[in-house]
Amino acid sequence: MKVGVITISDKGYRGEREDTSGLVIQEMVKELDAEVAFSTVIPDEEDEIKKVLIRGADEMKLDLILTTGGTGVSPRDVTPEATLEVIEREVPGFAEAMRMEGLKKTPHAMISRAVCGVRGRTLIVNLPGSPKAVREGLEVIFPALPHAIAKIQGDPSECGR
Repeated sequence: MKVGVITISDKGYRGEREDTSGLVIQEMVKELDAEVAFSTVIPDEEDEIKKVLIRGADEMKLDLILTTGGTGVSPRDVTPEATLEVIEREVPGFAEAMRMEGLKKTPHAMISRAVCGVRGRTLIVNLPGSPKAVREGLEVIFPALPHAIAKIQGDPSECGR
């Protein structure tokens, strides 16, 4: 499985903050027996986010793109809008599951506007910006990711429980 990691942070892009959330993703992806084929830090700019998501899905043919940052309600948080612009189908269960689990730990989880969806044969998942929330979110969705990606890529087998 080829994975792309996109950290969306103005401060990270300017070098004013270390990209610890992206590093957490890269470390945790090893549990999926996956290869991080692409990693970058970009500013909270909708056009830039869309451009990188499209490049990862269409040109790099990544199986999975994990974004971190820009999912809250601050004026510069535009990751969900950019993601919705480039995906062809939404997969709301991933974001719903992460929010439900997050609510067990903090009421702030309900502020997340993260979305997940499919572009071509690539699953795109928005994660929050904090390393702790990234870790908790990935722990929730990891069990379903391989099956979802297999289905997105045309696996004809039955979806048994």
